Amino acid sequence: MKLNLKRPMVFFDLETTGTDICNDRIVEISVLKIMPNGEEILKTRRINPTIPIPLESSLIHKIYDEDVQNCPTFKQVAKNFDDFLKGCDLGGYNLLRFDIPLLAEEFLRCGIDFDIENRNVVDVCRVFHQMEQRTLSAAYKFYCDKSLENAHSAEADTIATYHILMAQLDRYQNTPVEITEGVEEFPVQNDMEQLHKFTTQKTADLSGRIVYNNAGQEVFNFGKYKNVPVEEVLQKEPTYYDWMMKGDFPLYTKKVLTRIRLRNVQMS
Repeated sequence: MKLNLKRPMVFFDLETTGTDICNDRIVEISVLKIMPNGEEILKTRRINPTIPIPLESSLIHKIYDEDVQNCPTFKQVAKNFDDFLKGCDLGGYNLLRFDIPLLAEEFLRCGIDFDIENRNVVDVCRVFHQMEQRTLSAAYKFYCDKSLENAHSAEADTIATYHILMAQLDRYQNTPVEITEGVEEFPVQNDMEQLHKFTTQKTADLSGRIVYNNAGQEVFNFGKYKNVPVEEVLQKEPTYYDWMMKGDFPLYTKKVLTRIRLRNVQMS
């Protein structure tokens, strides 16, 4: 099967110093760009995170401080990487909860305004979890009937994710799912816009601190103002904006918060 692409799609995976989106850093990036004509471009690069790699992380991805000490920093490769991703849809495994938010933080620290608003994002993990409820290695075994060698290496995980999506399309294109009560749809189609709708959640930022309610309003998803519209909070308690901007929140969340605040200023 060939993916039905209207524009290039980049599958990617990150290996990192840890799982803290705000404070951890990338140590390896692997990208697999699939062109509409089926051409595949695979690139893998190790990154000097500029901070020590905890032993517990190294034991998982087998990348140690000495392995990256002479590698470029993310800042040194950020422009080329951003250019590589321009005009592309994105695919990956669990990328909505981790890879995209952490990548956005790395870009924003370099002054690059990385955004996903005009891209289709296909999270193979969410297709898998909604249809079968498993992990990446189990997914590869289940869909491709192969054992995943070198699991937790960015390149192996990236290629496996691409192959899993192809197998998911073969398996589920004619499988109905009850998306809303009493209404069945066929959400797994060889169409990136349809997969984007099926695998993404309605969050205004990337970390789920600000989400959309049923009316399409941005609302806080944490703390004392959970489920309260952001605009309402900023009008009633303007100091809440300053508290969040000074707090340990992702840069992308702060960017979205600022955009909402400026939108209100322009409308007033």
